[in-house]
This record gives sequence, structure tokens and C-alpha cells, in this order.
Amino acid sequence: MKAVIDEDLHRSLGEILRQLDYEVFDIRDYDLRGKSDEDIFNFAQKHKAVLFSADLGFANTFRFPLGSHSGVVIFRFPNEMSTEAINKISKNLLDRLTEEDFIGNLIILSPAGIRIRRHN
Repeated sequence: MKAVIDEDLHRSLGEILRQLDYEVFDIRDYDLRGKSDEDIFNFAQKHKAVLFSADLGFANTFRFPLGSHSGVVIFRFPNEMSTEAINKISKNLLDRLTEEDFIGNLIILSPAGIRIRRHN
């Protein structure tokens, strides 16, 4: 699978995703830093990639309708949580998901677990 990492997530998430066999695109490497949510979303869709972000704007299903994308994953972790802890929890949670869990769906990852809003 392919993944696009938004600028509000740590670059180290890319390594976690690569360990899980994702092909990773970090928007900071594609001159997209500071671009609109629509630009980031369109970049992810152009690459048929799941979009990983902490930006709650991407959870707006009116702007980014369920079923219209390759998947959106929103990270909801406390600001005081260390990057190492976030990466460890994220890897464990992502390892439990299948490709079908992503396609067209909105996934919320948090220390409490996984929530999936499915398109059908």
C-alpha cells in the first residue's frame, strides 16, 4: 500500500510505515508544506495512497466524503506523549488493519485504539 504523511506528523512515522511495507510519500519532500488540505488530499489521491494526518479538517466527511478516497487516517494523541510512544502504539494499531479497512474509510488512531467510519 501507499501512504502520504502530512506535515503535522513526525517524519519517523515514515519508518514505521515502511516497516509495515507501505510505500511512503512525505509531503515535506514534495514541496507541499503549507499547502491547502485540498492540495494534500489531491496529492494522496493522485498516488492512490492513504492519507495520514493529525489535521481534523481531513475528518470532515462533507469536504472529503467517505468512499471518495483511498483512506484517511487521523492521529489523536496527547501533545505530551513522546514520539517514541506514539510510534509504538501506532505500529501496533496499524498492524491490526487490513487494506480493506482503509479504502474509502476514515480511521481514527488514538491511545484508546482504532475507530473506523466506513463508507458503506
